[in-house]
Amino acid sequence: MQEHFIQVAIPVPMRQLFTYKLPKNIALADINIGQRVIVPFSHRTVVAIVISTNQQLPGEINANKIKPIISVNHDKTQLPSSLLSLLSLCANYYQHPIGEVVQKALPALLRKIETPNTLPNMQWLTTNDANEDELAKIAKKAPKQHQLYQLLLKQSGLSWSELRTLGYSKAQLTALEQKHLIKQEEVVNPIYNWHEGLNQADKLSLSTEQAIIVSAITNTMDSFACHLIDGVTGSGKTEVYLQAMEHTIANNQQVLVLVPEIGLTPQTLSRFELRFNVPIFLHHSGLNDTERLITWQQAHQGGAAIVIGTRSAVFSPLQRLGLIIIDEEHDSSFKQQDSFRYHARDIAILRARQQNIPIVLGTATPSFETLHNALEKKYQHHKLTQRAGNSIKSKIHLIDIANQPLTFGLAKPVIEKINQTLSRKEQVLVFLNRRGFAPAINCQECHWLAQCLRCNKPYTFHKGQGLLICHHCAGQKRLPAQCPDCGSVRVSPIGQGTEQIEQHLQQKFEQYSVIRIDRDSTRRKGELAKILKQVMNKEHQILVGTQMLAKGHHFPDVTLVVMLDIDGALFSYDFRAAEHMAQLLIQVAGRAGRASKPGKVLVQTQYPQHPLLQDLVHNGYRHFAKQAMLERQYAGLPPFGYQALIRAEANFPSYPEKFLRSIASLHFAHCEVAGPMPAAMEKRAGKYRFHLLIQAKKRSYLHKALTLLLECADNNEWSSKVRWSMDIDPLELSW
Repeated sequence: MQEHFIQVAIPVPMRQLFTYKLPKNIALADINIGQRVIVPFSHRTVVAIVISTNQQLPGEINANKIKPIISVNHDKTQLPSSLLSLLSLCANYYQHPIGEVVQKALPALLRKIETPNTLPNMQWLTTNDANEDELAKIAKKAPKQHQLYQLLLKQSGLSWSELRTLGYSKAQLTALEQKHLIKQEEVVNPIYNWHEGLNQADKLSLSTEQAIIVSAITNTMDSFACHLIDGVTGSGKTEVYLQAMEHTIANNQQVLVLVPEIGLTPQTLSRFELRFNVPIFLHHSGLNDTERLITWQQAHQGGAAIVIGTRSAVFSPLQRLGLIIIDEEHDSSFKQQDSFRYHARDIAILRARQQNIPIVLGTATPSFETLHNALEKKYQHHKLTQRAGNSIKSKIHLIDIANQPLTFGLAKPVIEKINQTLSRKEQVLVFLNRRGFAPAINCQECHWLAQCLRCNKPYTFHKGQGLLICHHCAGQKRLPAQCPDCGSVRVSPIGQGTEQIEQHLQQKFEQYSVIRIDRDSTRRKGELAKILKQVMNKEHQILVGTQMLAKGHHFPDVTLVVMLDIDGALFSYDFRAAEHMAQLLIQVAGRAGRASKPGKVLVQTQYPQHPLLQDLVHNGYRHFAKQAMLERQYAGLPPFGYQALIRAEANFPSYPEKFLRSIASLHFAHCEVAGPMPAAMEKRAGKYRFHLLIQAKKRSYLHKALTLLLECADNNEWSSKVRWSMDIDPLELSW
């Protein structure tokens, strides 16, 4: 009897496929490409994905030494061939093991041997008929429950994960269930007529610029086209997305929307729920494994009209994908910074090209790579130059703090402007991109500094938790009562973080409510959506936060934005620092004056005459980008060149340096090599880290060099003593 062999991808750090044979009880016809199979690997059993079937063995390999597969999963979880093709391209481009890349497209429950016997069905929440008197009573005693009931009454068929993202709690849901006002229904194989779920009542009238862009997108619905919407903050990019999505949904095709982080999903979901009475599913790290599996299933089976997610959602197995939208495309959160270091924006563009569909990139501050492609006519470049409605672009003012005293880290003119704004019953946003109470603590007697020995960096003091936390390795320790060196009790914080600013502002403006929005204050599920809703309801007058607040949020009553401590980016070793700094400044400034009230932005700096700040304030982001890209072109830096960063780390500093030095000695044709050099943060989590940068004018030259590097690295005498990785198109040189 003829033996049959298949090739599978296994999630191990090896850049190859593995061959297995089919046992007699499994026919070749029962095996499909993209199917999950259980195979033995080394001393364990793993889930693998079938990449090819009916594989021929090379003559020198003994068929008796090939292991048979154990079993085949026959549930409906087969990866589509188009997605497998995309994953293969990603593995080749990013020079990453195919098994680990393929695993990215599977939810956690499908990576396990013990998968559910029956995959979970979707649970929808709907309303029961209610007595008007009872509803009036609930509205008076429990307004949040009443809001939830009214939402479900208008938008039936919402899931718990959507409601949690919108800021509702399990307690509110349970209370309505106990009152028999709502119920959960299990939905199996629903049939959708998505064109019936378009809410035209909330559809806004488009400006001329917006209408031209929507027309350009809809005219390319049956072909690949990359549209860059380069619009100033508050110019109505979301409305363009919504009206472009209408055409896709009306044709019963699916839409994938990528946002940079979870913080934007409540607002995005809320806008989409108002306009589309169609199934919307979420994909982000805040969901549990079952919820992510349900999203994956609905995308795979065609039940999800819209999938909103963070970067890993780009691998969602959407069978009838018709449009991809990437909001805030410039954001560095789209780049995965460990393991499989992919860029979701670039993969989304590749996926759109592969499936012959349009993709929309939206931002007020395009990344230089995207802007370069638009200027080269590879993308369709659309500009939105006017803010939507009656809103006026905020003016940026530089506040020189070099020679004036600060109160709570704020200059006197800034405090006065905050006072004036609050007295007008408007809101203030204070931006500081540093979590915690203070970035360090020290002894005022002997100048001892509380330092993480594993990273050689100061601990950040988190007063609310009473802890010193290393933001690099997550190490923690209690705040010492006295200095461990001299015994002094004069141990005090240095510098400021969001916790300290929040505390000081609450003391200074005690008649107003101050709310802090950062990763610490929004750690609990649903907390961010709850806080954002409170801000919209004007329950808080002063907002203090990190860059979580800089991305796309719409606060109509925020008319003053204050930016603190931005000077570090003006003198960075990283050539991208100026670009990221400019993007952040413009994005944060865009939170002010988004409604009819004029906005103002105050930037505290010790270097108000710095050319970067002067260019941004007086000429805007586009002029700054044009000048900065000219400098990049002269230096051959991205987007006019291509880079790969080779990182190596070990317990001893000599090991990674020697490994990278031997790699650097190879002849990389048409490439420039810099290093090895210590990383900007040389020691992290007890490991010493070195970098090697390879740069080329053409992508093909760079990839030939990396192929040579991979061939030689496996045989390198130091490779077994270090942990090393390769980052294609790196965004952060400090990692």
